[in-house]
Amino acid sequence: MILHIIIIIGAYYIGVDSTMLFGGMCLAGKACSMSSGYDPLEVTERVYARVSRVRDGIEERLYFRFRKDRWYGGIASADVIGCNLSCRFCWGWYFRDDLRRGKWYDPCRVAEKLIYMADRYRLKYIRLTGAEPTITRRHLVSVIEYVTDHGYHFILETNGILIGAYPDYAEELSKYSRLIIRVSFKGVTPDEFHYLTGARRDAWYLQLKALENLLEHGLKPGDQVYPAAMIGWSSDEDIEWFLEKLRTIHPALTEVDWEYVILYRHVVKLLRKTGLWPPRRYVYPGKIPEEMI
Repeated sequence: MILHIIIIIGAYYIGVDSTMLFGGMCLAGKACSMSSGYDPLEVTERVYARVSRVRDGIEERLYFRFRKDRWYGGIASADVIGCNLSCRFCWGWYFRDDLRRGKWYDPCRVAEKLIYMADRYRLKYIRLTGAEPTITRRHLVSVIEYVTDHGYHFILETNGILIGAYPDYAEELSKYSRLIIRVSFKGVTPDEFHYLTGARRDAWYLQLKALENLLEHGLKPGDQVYPAAMIGWSSDEDIEWFLEKLRTIHPALTEVDWEYVILYRHVVKLLRKTGLWPPRRYVYPGKIPEEMI
């Protein structure tokens, strides 16, 4: 079983109504609506208008930074700005929605910077991460094409919502044999998804649908596409329910990349403020096992 660690920093919401985050949350003993909370697809439209632009027919996007990272055995990474979820545990809270921190790049320049970094440090993998890469579809596909044409493997880290909502998106991504798609579930049930993100519960199923769409278009489960899931607050029973959902799609998808919490001091302080303290599953910063990196 693969384990991957997410740094949990806290919540930082820009331009989001507080009722979207807390107003519709389930409390014990109260009925919950699947549609309470914000709609990530509607948020996508608003965010797209802010983090993308077209110059000479080429779609550009706002980026926060380019960096070498230790995950996946070493990877060249680019952090995008703009997401269609407002996770209360988002590690990228400090740049996710802050347009002032961004710089415009076209797909060719993004690929060039990442390929240069991969060449310099002898890295096998390249990724877009940080916020949600799938929001700018033409831009993303162009970056993937540039990178994979140069012989590198591209890892797409995504919440999967747009791939679940639009089957033709999965079809387009299926054309790239060196593409690996990591669908990161924000909690293992619709209720937990709503609690952690503030989004409507039925949007959680779009993440499952993303896996179905990708497999339907020929991606190999556990190889070219696999699920990850934040389980810092999940019960054992809910995890088993989640695994059964994955098993019904394909048994290979039960090899989940589980996400734990790293307990930095400032993280603990923020989790207390946001009501997410204490997490059920965590590790300490200086004691991360090698197999989790």
